[in-house]
Amino acid sequence: MNSRFSPPLASAPCLLGEDNSEIIYQEAAPTEVALMNSLSRVFGICLNEKQETNEALFLNDIARLFHLRRFDAETPLEKHDSPWSNVYLIQYGILRLFRESSTGKVAVHHFFTEGDLVWPVFGRTRTIRNTLCLTSVVPATLWVADFAAFRSAIQGHGDGLWAKFALMLTEELAELTSMREFRKQTMPAKERYELLLDEYPELMKRVPDNQLAAWLGVVPATFSRLKTGNTNR
Repeated sequence: MNSRFSPPLASAPCLLGEDNSEIIYQEAAPTEVALMNSLSRVFGICLNEKQETNEALFLNDIARLFHLRRFDAETPLEKHDSPWSNVYLIQYGILRLFRESSTGKVAVHHFFTEGDLVWPVFGRTRTIRNTLCLTSVVPATLWVADFAAFRSAIQGHGDGLWAKFALMLTEELAELTSMREFRKQTMPAKERYELLLDEYPELMKRVPDNQLAAWLGVVPATFSRLKTGNTNR
């Protein structure tokens, strides 16, 4: 081919030297920005450039309570027979909320993912009669705060604010749990599995099959057959 008809060669950015002027470097946002954005979503607050508003001051007070921590997969965060002591805001990872019987049988109640706030919504959970467990499913990066300090900070910003906040998240979790239990009682496993694929595609990619089986309410062998049957369709 005649060279005069060939386009000029250009170097891909990945082949350029680190000091090349064509490469545009962008500074990563501080981790605290991710925390503030997540808290603003949880509390339904729209952040803006004004930092002296009551809402901004409220978020700043809450954010000071959180510390960034990293956990390996399958790290117990909260255990039964011990008061649930912390609040967790997930920056990256998946957490599993479950109960385990004395015989080792596990009932998975919920999976929490990025952006979720996880805290002891039930009064009993905060006592030695706690029966709930919380464990990381995959390596997780979490913002962690003491629950008592977290609740006190919210209460300090207005009468009734904690009750409103707690009711909102408790209702959300209760609704999801009750709907899943309803499906277990009224729908065949195949239909429940198809809903799992439709509603939680990311969990299907990241959570082990045996844990998804427990969440769906079937034994691992049944879950494997459902998964194989769906793949072969």
